[in-house]
Order: sequence, then structure tokens, then C-alpha cells
Amino acid sequence: MLSRVANSIYWLGRYMERAENYARFINVNFNLMLDLPPDLKEQWEPLIMATGDHELYTSRNNSYKMKEVIYFLAFDHSNPNSIISSVSQARENARMIRENLTKETWEKLNETYHFVNKASESKVWKKEDPRDFFEEVKSKILLLYGLADNTVARTEGWYFRQLGQYLERADKTSRILDVKYHILLPSAEEVGSPLDFLHWMALLKSVTAFNTYRRLYGNISPSGVVEFLVLNKFFPRSVFFCLKEAEQCLYKISKSNGEGYSNSAEKAMGELRSKLEFDDVNDIISSGLHEYIEQLQIKINNVSNKINDNYFQIKDNFASQTMDQE
Repeated sequence: MLSRVANSIYWLGRYMERAENYARFINVNFNLMLDLPPDLKEQWEPLIMATGDHELYTSRNNSYKMKEVIYFLAFDHSNPNSIISSVSQARENARMIRENLTKETWEKLNETYHFVNKASESKVWKKEDPRDFFEEVKSKILLLYGLADNTVARTEGWYFRQLGQYLERADKTSRILDVKYHILLPSAEEVGSPLDFLHWMALLKSVTAFNTYRRLYGNISPSGVVEFLVLNKFFPRSVFFCLKEAEQCLYKISKSNGEGYSNSAEKAMGELRSKLEFDDVNDIISSGLHEYIEQLQIKINNVSNKINDNYFQIKDNFASQTMDQE
């Protein structure tokens, strides 16, 4: 497969997953604010902190009001990670590889693009309750996943899209978990209180994990939630599960048997997956959840860079090979 085509398919997977996760971020925070006691003020800054866009946001905003944050995360074209930017980039990548997509996938993606732009024109972020929009974004993207799952052949292109999707999901699940670090409780005495548990519940609901968690773990506890979202081997949004699936995609792409590694991307992915496989939740919490997540995100970004170097920079590799031969 041409590196240009592989790159577009990979980023199509990443951008769609990014848009879906941002819709989750905003929706769950909105629900949490509605559930808070009336004497507590809304907290929208944690979303900006957790998405990693704090510097860009503060360069143009002086406060963290709901409508300003929602506009920035969902409809701001100058924010490269906003929902409208991600959907636009996904559509542009899809347009460049139109012949590699099924008719139904292209039509549904195009429909999602126009839906988001129409919502932007009607200034949805100014509504008192914009949750319907974010639910619809999630539904449309999940429908796209369903179409792909049932209509796309399991060739290289499929595995590049899955690779992008799972890497992005691993990163965003860790960021959702980091939201809890940034949400301020009224006092230290509130740790372990009903309000604290309300935050953990909202976090689980943001990744559609609340019912599954209760079936597997029972009572909600910080260590249980962290273990479930980071280390669980069966939940499809846990960081470990996503990295394991992404690793399998790399093996399929390189036609490797899964033993050892055949390039630096597989090596970096294997090291990270192996680390999570043997990490213990008590060690994570005792060493600092926020610090652990920061290191995790750095390593996920490193894996992404290695994938870019190995599969999407063919010209550079060819040039270096030519120089070696000379």
C-alpha cells in the first residue's frame, strides 16, 4: 500500500475517534454539572486541562464559562482538536482515498461533516442544553464504525484504520481519567464523599463503562475505576485493551508472527503493552495517578511517532537507502 494512502486511512481512524471522544468529554461534564449540589459552581476548566489544549485556550479566553469551553472544544476551527476540525480532517483524508472506501462509509462520513457544520452555523453552543448534538455526533460515528466493521475487507487498509482508532482511544481514555485529577473538591475532607463518588460515576459513564464496571467490580472505588480503565484486559476502551489491539494491527500490517519485533514501532508498542500488562493499580495510585498518566501519554505519542517514521516517511527512508548504496 502507498504510504500516502496508509497515512490518510490511519488519520481517518484517529480523527473520527477524536471527535467521538470530545463529544463524550463535553456530554459527561454537562451531565455532571447538572448533578452537582446547587451551591457548587460549574467546573469546565478540567476539560481544557485534560485535552492538552490549555495554552491555546488561555491565549484567547480569560475565563472557563460553559459556552466558551464548548465552542472551543466543539466548533472552533482554529483549535485543531475540536470536533469540527477533527470531522473536517477525517473527511479530507477520506476524500483523498475515496476509491479505498465503501460508498456507504463515504456517504455517512459526508453526512456527519454537514451535520456538524450546520450545528456550527446555528450556534448550538449557545443553547442552554446542547447535549442532543453531542449524542448525535457519537451515534453517527458509532454507525460509521458499524458500517466499516460489516463492509470493509480485512486488508492492510483496515488494519491501518484500526491502528489509528485504537491508539487515539488509548490516549483519550487516559485523558478522561485525568479529568478527575483536575476536578477540584470543596475540601480535602470531601475525598471519598458522595460528591467524590459522583465524579467517579460520571467518569465511568463518559466511556459507557458504568454498568460493565458495576457487574465486574461492584462498589465504586478510585482504585477499581483506575484498574478498570487502564489495566482491564477485556473492556474495549481500557488503555491496555486498546494498546493490545493496536499491537495486533501492527503485526498484521508487517505480516509478523507476533514474536519479538520487526521494526521500531512494534518495539515501542510491545514495550508499552508489556509494561501495562504487569503494572499494579496500587503502585499506580501510590506513585501518583496524574504523573503515571502523563508518562503514559508521552509513550503513546512516542509509539505514534515511530509508526509515522516506519510507514509514512517512505521517501526519507528511500533517500537514506540510496545514500548508503552510494
